[in-house]
Amino acid sequence: MDIKLSQCFVAVDDHDKALAFYRDVLGLEVRNDVGFEGMRWVTVGSPAQPDVEIVLEPPLADPNASPADKGAMAELLAKGLLRGVIFRTDDCDATFERIRAAGGEVLQEPIDQPYGVRDCAFRDPSGNMLRFSQPRRQ
Repeated sequence: MDIKLSQCFVAVDDHDKALAFYRDVLGLEVRNDVGFEGMRWVTVGSPAQPDVEIVLEPPLADPNASPADKGAMAELLAKGLLRGVIFRTDDCDATFERIRAAGGEVLQEPIDQPYGVRDCAFRDPSGNMLRFSQPRRQ
C-alpha cells in the first residue's frame, strides 16, 4: 500500500491577503479558487510538488457551526494558535532574506536547531506560523 500526502489545510481570515503572500511572496502556484455556500477555498502548491496542495480555508469551514464556535476559531487564528506549515528549502538563509525583503513578519531568524535542521519562521497575514527548514549540512 502506498500512502502519500495530498492536501493540508491552513486557516485564513482574508483570502486575498493570503493569496498575495502564498503566491507572490512564497512563489506557490494557485491551483484552485472556489466559492461555495458563502465560503471560499483556495488551493496553492509548489511547482516542485504537483501532488501536494495547501487549502486556504476559513477558520471554521463548517456551514453548520454555531456563531460561538466560529468566533472562538477566529480568536484562536488571530492569536496565531492554529497550526501552520513547515516548508523544506535548500537554502534557509536565502529563503529568509527573500521573505523578509518582501515584508514577511519575522518570528525567528535562521538558526541551527539541535534536532538537525537550520530553520527560520514567519507569520502569514492571518497569523499562522510558517517554518522554513533546511537539513543541516554534514
